[in-house]
Amino acid sequence: MADPRAFISFDIDHNATEKTLFAGQSKNSNTPFSVEDWSAKSSMPQSEWEEIVEGKINKCNMLIVLVGEYMASATGVFKEIKMAKDQDVPVFGVYVGDADSKSNLPTGLARNRTIAWSWDSIASAIDQVMGEGKNE
Repeated sequence: MADPRAFISFDIDHNATEKTLFAGQSKNSNTPFSVEDWSAKSSMPQSEWEEIVEGKINKCNMLIVLVGEYMASATGVFKEIKMAKDQDVPVFGVYVGDADSKSNLPTGLARNRTIAWSWDSIASAIDQVMGEGKNE
């Protein structure tokens, strides 16, 4: 698949700026892929949010978690990771802001699947997940 779709999961209270930068830079980077940002754009009632987000994740090839410093307390991110795993959508994380390999990760995201924000590393991770889960 030439243009994989990614659902970008992030802590809306702490990492909205990083999400905007990530989505924008992915379109302007020299990487051999394009990331479609299918994340929710506004807040809504919980049941409606869950139904809409689950449907969007199901239409994606991967879920990319932008891992910020306060990510472990973001309950929406935990739910999005669970939805992805329940639908066999591969998941990986990218450290943003002041987060690094010592930062707490949200439940369901493995440390060995979380990488630094480098477009070469992200391209490699996307290549890997395109052969996993529902993408096989």
